[in-house]
Amino acid sequence: MENVQNSLPAPFVGIGVFVVKGKKVLMGRRLTSVGHNTFSVPGGHLEFGECFEECAAREVKEETGLDVEKIEFLEVRNSIILNEAKPAHIVSIFMRAALADADQVPENVEPEKCDGWEWYDWENLPRPLFGSLENYVQSGVKPFPIDD
Repeated sequence: MENVQNSLPAPFVGIGVFVVKGKKVLMGRRLTSVGHNTFSVPGGHLEFGECFEECAAREVKEETGLDVEKIEFLEVRNSIILNEAKPAHIVSIFMRAALADADQVPENVEPEKCDGWEWYDWENLPRPLFGSLENYVQSGVKPFPIDD
């Protein structure tokens, strides 16, 4: 068993950010090797020494050009993705954020990683979804504040 364990990739911590506007969330189609052609929210790897809120703000800015505020922790999920050419074990931390300025428009800052950003109604999300996001959606949990 030790040889099998040594050949598997190490788990990593990923932050997914639900940037919400009303009952819509910002999503883009991934062009990266993990989750290629699936839709996901902005996010990425947690860097050494970074708190979840800092990572969420940084990743949203790097990927979409948007400034966000009211960043809140939603939940954590253990996602093991085996149906990819490159298996992955992601500790997925989901956060929620609001636009710092409602008039901001998302830009595709990393076109080599994403096909573009669009606002999608929660009840009509694009498919297929990235594995950890699909698990979140299937759980029935919604990323909106309770008072909305």
